[in-house]
Amino acid sequence: MKPILILGAGPAGAAVALGLRRLGYAVTLISDWRRFAALEGVSQRVLEALRGAGLHQALADATLPSQRQVAWNAQQHAQNIEFLLDRPTFDRGLREDMRLAGVQLIEGRVLSVQSSASGHRVELDGGDTLLADFLVEARGRQAPSPGKGLRGPETVSLLNRWQGAPGVTASAVESLEDGWAWMARRADGQCYWQWTVDVASADLPGKAQLLDYCLERRQSSDFARAFFADSPSIDPQLHARSSTAILPAQVCGDNWIRVGDAAMAVDPLSGNGIFQSLSSALQAPVVINTLLRKPERAALAQRFHQQRVEQLFLRFARIGRDFYADEQRWAGQPFWQARRQWPDTQVAHATADFSALRIERMPVLRDGFVDEADVVITADQPLGIWHVQGGEVAPLVRRLVNEPADSVLAGLTVEQGRMVRGWLLGQGFKP
Repeated sequence: MKPILILGAGPAGAAVALGLRRLGYAVTLISDWRRFAALEGVSQRVLEALRGAGLHQALADATLPSQRQVAWNAQQHAQNIEFLLDRPTFDRGLREDMRLAGVQLIEGRVLSVQSSASGHRVELDGGDTLLADFLVEARGRQAPSPGKGLRGPETVSLLNRWQGAPGVTASAVESLEDGWAWMARRADGQCYWQWTVDVASADLPGKAQLLDYCLERRQSSDFARAFFADSPSIDPQLHARSSTAILPAQVCGDNWIRVGDAAMAVDPLSGNGIFQSLSSALQAPVVINTLLRKPERAALAQRFHQQRVEQLFLRFARIGRDFYADEQRWAGQPFWQARRQWPDTQVAHATADFSALRIERMPVLRDGFVDEADVVITADQPLGIWHVQGGEVAPLVRRLVNEPADSVLAGLTVEQGRMVRGWLLGQGFKP
């Protein structure tokens, strides 16, 4: 078999490559260097997920702890610590992780991809052509997507970067009448201000005037001026990028799979972009392994990936919707009105109800392959819970209908019993 070909060397593509190498596959990764410098704020949870995926070099010199401030709905407060990833440094570390894992890395831009049931033909800008039996699409939002799928309100983020005076590392979020801004400054004086606006309603000037217009908007905010301490803007630069939430109609086939932002791109307000990229990428190696080594389970594997990507997308979309709804001052403005109602009215976190739990047969990951098992469908986990602390919960829930809890849980270890009891109470169980 030809090496599995991965298009894109961001966190998602890199995580898939490492997972496939652990399963013994030869992997070739094609990557085009990022053309602009950026910072990205991530949580401690994301750092742990990146380390769990094996991306140690990427994190070696790329994180700066920052106290995040929030100005939203006329209220200001300090949130938890977030960590700022310098993306150029982070991306260099990703490539070193790939090299150490034995992944073949090709620097180049993909010109075209021709796919059929027999394989894939990829043409690069240098004239090279690569053939692959299996293709992983991990090029992010810019990856071509056949079919309509699901799209949120059209959104663009304008990233402004400049050199200011040295100071203390910090980051902040501010809601504005026609959008919202994320801002960060590094100790060395590198400053970032990213303004996210509605494509349809924003009255933006032409490209030549856009940088000056962004400066005017930033200076009109007392919060932003105080955050950057009115430091001079040396060598200002602007990069515009889409931040529309997108879910393709199909994210997996017999010989291809989409991961990261290519599988689902969420609104940046709804959650950390790297976290959702990893969520789809970490399960992909097992899905691919099933498609290649157990083709009789192809439909089950594709169902597993499709369902989880769709469910995660909707979860992030609803969380973002609720953040937008929290801003009450401009509820009637086009930007806020469109986003406080999308994608639906279903609650992001449903109320637990033990009597409503169901047991269904669903796809799960078992011993390196996608398999089927009985899982417990809950209000917050519509795709089901299989294990808690290493033990299957469906048999326990079945017995709890007619047996006392002490009898049902008697065979568990102390730690298992503690975790399972906590999980049952969280589902509304009343002993």
